[in-house]
Amino acid sequence: MRRVLFPVLLALPFAAPLAAQDKPKPVRLTPLRLSPACTVAQDLGISRIELAFARPAVKGRKIWGDLVPFGQVWRAGANNATTITLSHAAKVAGKDLAAGTYGFFVIPGEKAWTLILNKKAKQWGAYEYKAEEDVLRWDVAPQAGPHLEYLDYRVIPADTGQATIELGWEKLRVSFPVAFDTKGLYWAHLEDTLKKAPETDWVPWYQAAAYCQAQGLEPQQALLWIEKSLKAGESFWNHETAARIYKDAQRMPEARLHLQKAIELSKGKAPKEYTENLEKDLAAWK
Repeated sequence: MRRVLFPVLLALPFAAPLAAQDKPKPVRLTPLRLSPACTVAQDLGISRIELAFARPAVKGRKIWGDLVPFGQVWRAGANNATTITLSHAAKVAGKDLAAGTYGFFVIPGEKAWTLILNKKAKQWGAYEYKAEEDVLRWDVAPQAGPHLEYLDYRVIPADTGQATIELGWEKLRVSFPVAFDTKGLYWAHLEDTLKKAPETDWVPWYQAAAYCQAQGLEPQQALLWIEKSLKAGESFWNHETAARIYKDAQRMPEARLHLQKAIELSKGKAPKEYTENLEKDLAAWK
């Protein structure tokens, strides 16, 4: 009997998984979101601002002071709490804030709103909100605006380092500024990249030199980097940049030589308009 039962007993553990495989997968409908989810992102320099929220609709209801009570913490949207993500450290409403993702809440009032960034980003509504977890608080005055049926957020760039975030719903708007130290961030990125760049690759050294020339930064360093780029390999890109760096240094003979070389290398490789513009510059420089 033992010889008969032993193989059967060995087979028993495999019977359950086989039966489970035969069980059909559950069938479920995709939920119909009455307040659709949305993500808004905006790049500034090498930084990014991203907002994730759900859009409730007015639907003929009284919003401020009723659906959204005055003096109470609101998730600044629907469903999950609204979140704001900053890729780098920034100033929000003039206050320093580390990079990261934050829960965004507001306390509406008739004449002033309190805006809040909370370190607990992932939470449903404001039910788990705790004031002791706030990272920043500041007050703003709401402004009147055209009717918006669905809640909306906009990120409006001012330049490569600054933007305004605006919340709008029904006939009210509130906004606040966000600013990155773009020059400092980019310089740190530049230095970190060049530490890893081989001297046989002309591109990163050209990019660093071109950035300095365009921004009017570190002219001597720009000259060293463009010479290193030319040593690694020649192109109309790095010869043009070299020409402009030498021109800024008022070394016109070298500037004209590099611009002439850029013109020669660009023919048949760059758009005709690019070459023609270089030729106009060369004529002006002479």
